[in-house]
This record gives sequence, structure tokens and C-alpha cells, in this order.
Amino acid sequence: MAHRLASLSIWWFAFGYFACYIPYSALVKALSSGYFSWMKGPIPGARLLPWSLAVSAIGMFVFLGVTGIWRYAHRFQLGPVSLPRPSLGPLLSGICTAAIIATTTLAYTFEGISIVFAMLLMRGGVLLIAPVVDMLSGRHVRWFSWVGMLFSLAALVVAFAESGATGITLLAAIDIGIYLASYFVRLRLMSRFAKSEDENAQLRYFAEEQLVGAPLSFILVLLFAFLSSSPFAQELARGLNPASFGSEFGLILLIGLCSQGTGIFGGLILLGKQENTYCVPINRSSSIMAGVLASVVLMVAFNAPAPSTYKLAGAGLIITAILFLSIPPLLAKKK
Repeated sequence: MAHRLASLSIWWFAFGYFACYIPYSALVKALSSGYFSWMKGPIPGARLLPWSLAVSAIGMFVFLGVTGIWRYAHRFQLGPVSLPRPSLGPLLSGICTAAIIATTTLAYTFEGISIVFAMLLMRGGVLLIAPVVDMLSGRHVRWFSWVGMLFSLAALVVAFAESGATGITLLAAIDIGIYLASYFVRLRLMSRFAKSEDENAQLRYFAEEQLVGAPLSFILVLLFAFLSSSPFAQELARGLNPASFGSEFGLILLIGLCSQGTGIFGGLILLGKQENTYCVPINRSSSIMAGVLASVVLMVAFNAPAPSTYKLAGAGLIITAILFLSIPPLLAKKK
């Protein structure tokens, strides 16, 4: 089953990423904004993290077990038992993944920053990183990958052109900065250790990175909640108690499940054999389109602000980017 999964088209992974990202981003924004009628008020972003991260870690173990991908990881002996372990590259990449998981969820909870803008900001930053990583790694970047990246970047420019669309606080800037730095290191490690024609190497890297990412993010949240006395840590500690939530607790668990879905499909996209300047725009474009649709869902269901013309124009540029990324490879394959 693992090799069958690895042999699927990158566009199947893009669809899975898109399908998971819609409920993930919509629910995070709805709960942190207090949109549901039964809620007493908005839930701070820190309070959403503990249980959503716990479910993400559980979902990761279930996925690796059902698909059998965990068998490709390196092993170590603990008495009579052989257990999977990460090698150095995936270990470092998993640490970056843990940071990405937490900062992504927090990015959608900042007041005054819409889903689409936060998404365009983070995704646009990674789009700028992708060709730099390719050049540092000595990988050839094909012409349609450059065009797709430029259209995706244009979507970011359009989002910034909207007057009053940012509302970025210092905390939000730090959060997004950590997100981008983590992606830069992660892409560099993937290019060095995993981007090859060897499916076994890809599956091994994926398994070992996944074994670190979600569990580490949950462990770090626990440590910070118990060892720090800051207001942020107090909210984390409060979020550990299921009794502190009402009917929204089930939705927080669903956020964690969808978050892990984006981690699985997003990781499989980035581990594709193609250059980063091809894989990254597919990954980023899927989430941006999902963010626009999530904003529409919130508008219809809760009378939230509608996506502006600027954001819709950005989505149109993303669709154009996808066309440039998909049609030339399909024509080449047909020939």
C-alpha cells in the first residue's frame, strides 16, 4: 500500500490537501472568533492547541500504521523489540514541522487578520523560498515552474495592495517569521535527503519526519504549559482541561484531525521528485484556494465578512498558476 501511495500523481495529494484545509482553517477561525451561537465567547488560539495537537499525533500514528509506511524508517533495538527511529535529516525536518504545525494554527487566530490574508502571507513567503532552495541544492528549475511561481507571487502582491488588509501585530509577525524560517530549513533538508527517484528513500524520509513532527509539537506545548507562568502558557494549560470547553470540544478534535491531514498530504506534495519551484506552488496554491472557499463558508454560515475583490483576484492568479504548472507536464507526458 505504501508504494501505491507514493506512485500516485502529485495532484491527488493536492486534492487531499485542499479537502482537509477547508474545514481546518474555517473551524480555527470560527472558534477563535466565537461565531457559533452556543459559544460564550471567542476561544484564544493558545487554548486550541493542546487537544488539536494531541489528535494530530494520534492521527499520524494511525496513518503510518494503516499504510505500513512506518516499516521504511530506520530501526533500533529496545531489548527484544525493534522500533522505528528518525535519522538526522528527518529528525531536524520533523522539528521544523512541529514549529510549522503550531504557528499555522495560531496564524488563523490573530484578530484583524483574515484567513486568506494570513494564508497568502505565509504561502507567498514560501514561494519566494522555493527557487532559492532549488538553486542552493543545484536542482534545475523548468520554465513553467518559474511562471507558476510568479503568478502565485502576484497573488500575494494583490493581497497586500488592499488598503487596511494587513493588521499585522508583532506577535503575528514573529509567528509568521518562525513559520517561514522552519520551511526554509525543511525544504533544504528534503532536497538533500529525500528528493530522488528512489521511492524507498522518500517513504523513509516521510515516515521519520512524521514520527517527530506532530508528537514533538504536542510535547513542547505540554512543557511550556507546565514550566512557564506567562499568559500564553496559562491559556495552554487551560486548554488541556476538556471540561473548560463546551460543545466546541468535538470541533477542536476535528481541527486536529484535519490538521494532520494537511500535514500528510502537504508532506507528500513537497517530497515529490520534481524541483521545489514546481512542488511548492502546488502545495501553496491548494491551501490558498481552500482558504478562499473557507472564507465563503464562514460568510454564508455566520455572516462573516465576504472575501474582497482583491482576495478573489488573488485566487484567480492562483488558478492561473495551477494551469501553468499542470498543462506543460501533461503535454510532455502525452508526447
